[in-house]
Amino acid sequence: MAAKLDYHWHLRKVMADRGFFSTTDLIPLLDERGVSLSSSQVYRLVVERPERLSLKILMALLDILDCTMDELIEPIAAAGAGTTTRTKKAVGAEAGVGELRPKRARIRGLERP
Repeated sequence: MAAKLDYHWHLRKVMADRGFFSTTDLIPLLDERGVSLSSSQVYRLVVERPERLSLKILMALLDILDCTMDELIEPIAAAGAGTTTRTKKAVGAEAGVGELRPKRARIRGLERP
């Protein structure tokens, strides 16, 4: 089975190392390189870990911060990568339920035709 990989996003740290302490400092520098992002998009790029990132934005960040991809993106092994494979269970066969299943309701006092 192939190893599952994850990554750490170090944009905020690299920015601080280069003297950029405000996310809005990146907006004009990105714009000079043909990347137009709003202030909220740049904030999310810095603060959150991006799931998708265009290569144009990545290359602009590397150029602006004068860093390498190794400094910006650190590959790591995903949590739980060494666990065994799980077997599929039937619907309603949740683990740990055992005998604690509800009983079918019986309505009494009604006459059936």
